[in-house]
Amino acid sequence: MTLGVMKSKLKGAQQGHSLLKRKSEALTKRFRDITQRIDDAKTKMGRIMQTAAFSLAEVQYATGDNIAYQVQESVNKARFTVKAKQENVSGVYLPTFESHINENINDFKLTGLGRGGQQVRKAKQVYAKAVETLVELASLQTAFIILDEVIKVTNRRVNAIEHVIIPRTENTIAYINSELDELDREEFYRLKKVQEKKQEAAAVAEEEEKLELAAAEGLTDVKGVTLNDQKMDIRADAQGPVLDETEDDVIF
Repeated sequence: MTLGVMKSKLKGAQQGHSLLKRKSEALTKRFRDITQRIDDAKTKMGRIMQTAAFSLAEVQYATGDNIAYQVQESVNKARFTVKAKQENVSGVYLPTFESHINENINDFKLTGLGRGGQQVRKAKQVYAKAVETLVELASLQTAFIILDEVIKVTNRRVNAIEHVIIPRTENTIAYINSELDELDREEFYRLKKVQEKKQEAAAVAEEEEKLELAAAEGLTDVKGVTLNDQKMDIRADAQGPVLDETEDDVIF
């Protein structure tokens, strides 16, 4: 029973190791893809922020220093929104952020009407692109951090199963098998000795039975000596030697 339990445990550990290994490989592949996308997004973010800084400088030069106050007073409703959802990657839920721009909302129609209107529209488009890239980068970095922790935990579990649980289970199974083999050898030796004892007892019983049967028929005594032979020897001793006898001459 214990051997069957340990074999089932070993089989489960091997299956779990295989599944966790595949999960680790899938997560590692996605992790590398996210790392490459983060690198590209950061490079893109640098270029966009550089352009946005120049656009803001152009707006401030064209409209004056009070453009920030005008923008804050013009905004009534958010035009740029962010939606969050989850993505399942091998049982790991990664948050994903998506940006949406409502084109129907335009609170900057009158901003820069007097001067610098073109620079304001350009700056608005550039900063909208910068915020989109920033949301994409935030989504990638969040997934990067979560995947990094999950991959570490998964690899620790894979290593624990591969180097601790499976070897211990295999050693336990080997020990149980060796003990069972030893018990089988002991049982075989015991049965062999019992069979030998039974054969010896049967042989002795058969010999005693033959002797008793012969004694019952009067042919042998207890020691197995033939009674007829004894009688013949006794008669021969009583009659004496045959050569010592003399016979009278017979005359016809």
